[in-house]
Amino acid sequence: MPDYDYKNDATRVIDAVAAGGVAIVPLDVAYAITGNSEEAMRRIFTAKNRSFKKPSGMLSNWQLFNDIQICGERERAVVDCVINKHNLPMSTVAPFRADHPLFADVAPFVIANSSKAGTLDMLLNAGELHDELVSQALARGMPLFGSSANTSLQGSKYRLQDIEAPVREAADIALDHGTSKYANDEGRSSSIIDLRDFKTIRIGVNYERICEILLDEFAIDLVANGMAGDRAAMG
Repeated sequence: MPDYDYKNDATRVIDAVAAGGVAIVPLDVAYAITGNSEEAMRRIFTAKNRSFKKPSGMLSNWQLFNDIQICGERERAVVDCVINKHNLPMSTVAPFRADHPLFADVAPFVIANSSKAGTLDMLLNAGELHDELVSQALARGMPLFGSSANTSLQGSKYRLQDIEAPVREAADIALDHGTSKYANDEGRSSSIIDLRDFKTIRIGVNYERICEILLDEFAIDLVANGMAGDRAAMG
């Protein structure tokens, strides 16, 4: 297994994004494309042929989840159990603190297209590089927004060379770390759960295991709760 310099790679990405650029990064769930300026986000949406009606999400960690997303103690315990106790990736959707200092210098356009109906999609525990990216971005006071690095609705990509050319060409920097940990034939990325009602927004990697955990440890039946319909998704 290659020995990647996650700290240095993350710094290169953060430098590019801080300069207003776009980056493609390898995460455990799939390759993602990220930025945080208005120009960068417009470039991402255009390259992906993605509707602005479908918001992007935010790369996050346990600290930012607790600081920014608004939910009850039970919901917090569920997330803690999945990402920390069982060490699985997931995305959470919940109301959020739009007045958090991390968003102070973010253009209104970026916030508007990274949230939906007062909720924010946060990707959690998507690998060592993901954690380093979020840690360095937080230290520099800048959030990372983005979505999967693929043409919209064409399935997640797990190798850099499989990402469509228009999407690759939109990036100022693209890291190649081989195949994503959770590569799969269905084109799944992270599973997205709405913490307001525990409905599923997107069935993603480890979804069946997450269902088991929530049912066994919290008596929450994700399958019975059903799908959330047309809510926020990073795909």
